[in-house]
Amino acid sequence: MKNSHEIKRKLAESLELPKDIILDIPKITMIGDIQMNIENHKGIIEYTNNCIRIKIKDGILKIMGKNLLLKIILKDEIVIIGKIQQVEFTL
Repeated sequence: MKNSHEIKRKLAESLELPKDIILDIPKITMIGDIQMNIENHKGIIEYTNNCIRIKIKDGILKIMGKNLLLKIILKDEIVIIGKIQQVEFTL
C-alpha cells in the first residue's frame, strides 16, 4: 500500500497544485550567492554570522558563508542575506 507522502505527491501532480504546500516541504529560492528565501521552515536551530541551521521537514538545512544575516523571520518564511558559500541538507 502506498504511503501518504506518495499519495499527496501524485495528487499534487495530477491537480497541478504546488508540491511544497501539499507535501509540507521547504521551498528554497536563491538569488545568486547573496540571498536565500526559505518557505515552510520549522524553526531556527543555530544562527551565527558564518552558519545558519534551519529545521525543515525530515531534516536540517545548513547554510554556510560570510556575514550571514537573518533579514526576515516569519512563521513560514526566512530570508537570509550575506555571502552564501555552501548549502547542505541532512536527514
